[in-house]
Amino acid sequence: MNKKAILFSTRKSLHLSKEIAHYYGDILGKINFLEFSDGEYEPSFEQSVRGASVFLIGSTMPPADNLMELLLMCDAAKRAYARNITLVIPYFGWGRQDRKEKNRAPIGAKLVSNLITASGATRVITMDLHADQIQGFFEIPLENLDASTLFIEYIKQLKLDCLTIASPDMGGVKRARSYAGYLNADVVICYKERKKANNIDLMNIIGNVKNKNVIIVDDLVDTADTILIASNLMKEQGAKSIRAIATHPILSGYAYEKIENSSLQELVVTNTIKLNYKKFSKKITILNCAKIFAQFMFKNSKI
Repeated sequence: MNKKAILFSTRKSLHLSKEIAHYYGDILGKINFLEFSDGEYEPSFEQSVRGASVFLIGSTMPPADNLMELLLMCDAAKRAYARNITLVIPYFGWGRQDRKEKNRAPIGAKLVSNLITASGATRVITMDLHADQIQGFFEIPLENLDASTLFIEYIKQLKLDCLTIASPDMGGVKRARSYAGYLNADVVICYKERKKANNIDLMNIIGNVKNKNVIIVDDLVDTADTILIASNLMKEQGAKSIRAIATHPILSGYAYEKIENSSLQELVVTNTIKLNYKKFSKKITILNCAKIFAQFMFKNSKI
């Protein structure tokens, strides 16, 4: 591939950014971070970006430093007279705050979109947003890439009979039906109720999983409680095997330990977020999404 733009990465996304740069056919640009004693930091580019097309790569998972770092880099590129600035955000953090669940609550995803625009970005590339309506929050072009091609290819290689795709909640039914259509599989739905975040009060399975090989499909896995409660219910109802796929492996708290000790046979994720290898579970399979980003970036680079 010929050079089309200059690529830079935030510090916590270097694992994926190096892969993207490899498939893009380039190396990452040099960037220096000045650290202050109070934890504040200042990024500065070690090469000219004047008149250039710039890609800034970084997932914005918590802590908020990951988002702030990307915004500062974008502001620096704008003030260094980059011609256009594309933020490549493999995991769009704060995306679960896409609407008001109760009075006097923020819409975090809208706020983040405003911050991105204010920082000087001219375009955003992300993958598997938590909610489609987030695209409407942006006043600049946003491309929401789909990781399903990776997952569908992987599932086909498993050659499972009696395959059933499960949605972990009512909001994921569209995604589950899409996968089922490609794989010629049945669909079941997990109906859950929760009174507060990360705490499920009730779950029921709508559909038949007896003697089926079930794959739960979601956009992200955080505490892993949803997929593990669902897998236990499915096992009780006679499922032959239970796997889960999720694009973004947040895996907070004791998620790794819970997955390792669960009835779940396998959790398949991508590398949009770097996993904690000190806690790593042998049940976790990682698929590399870098090529999807690199190919899209290359096709849409502006000379």
